[in-house]
Amino acid sequence: MSERILMIETSTDCCSVALAEGNRILAERICEESRQHAAILAPYISEVLQETGLKAGDLNAIAVSKGPGSYTGLRVGVSTAKGLCFGSGKPLIGVDTLQILALQGSSSSLSGQAGHPDRIVPMIDARRMEVYAAVFDGEGRRLSDTEAVILDGESYRADLEAGTVLFIGTGAGKFQTVCHHPNAAFLSCSPLASFMLQPALSALQKKEFEDTAYFEPFYLKEFVAGISKKAVL
Repeated sequence: MSERILMIETSTDCCSVALAEGNRILAERICEESRQHAAILAPYISEVLQETGLKAGDLNAIAVSKGPGSYTGLRVGVSTAKGLCFGSGKPLIGVDTLQILALQGSSSSLSGQAGHPDRIVPMIDARRMEVYAAVFDGEGRRLSDTEAVILDGESYRADLEAGTVLFIGTGAGKFQTVCHHPNAAFLSCSPLASFMLQPALSALQKKEFEDTAYFEPFYLKEFVAGISKKAVL
């Protein structure tokens, strides 16, 4: 029997869930409304399980996007995944959010607008002109560490001079406003759970699991709570 993996992605405003058996996506749900993760994640999980006639106990693992990304979104996704793992006794797999975007970029259906890029730079929007980003090759293999980058017209100049680069993710549009290099292509989108399948399957086969009790998302930066401007009576 092929491995069955439930995949959860909540690192941005978009919330998505997918259930796979082997290399096949059996069911998927996507919501692009912002701040709906807490309300729709559990119903989406129930729906994909019901659609496939499966229960949590029938799964081989549960995978969750581990960041970087939205503090609140990641917390919702990870806490839900951990709860499912504890309840079902199944292992937890964490998947790098930027790797998910890199795999989306390497897919022919998404990168066709620019041909197959030499490099892919997934970007998660942070604040102002800042993004969380890393460099991958055209097949979605990582070439650099994740870092917080303050964008300007010279960002990624060396990569752009070396060949075509696809900038993909929720921060790609931000970079498009300042980057006008002919080798640059841009695709604004959110990471989707279905593109977690390749790394999740690899981790399952290698038994590279997270410690469910102590696993925490990769925020890159610590969450700082804002101070309300409303008067306190």
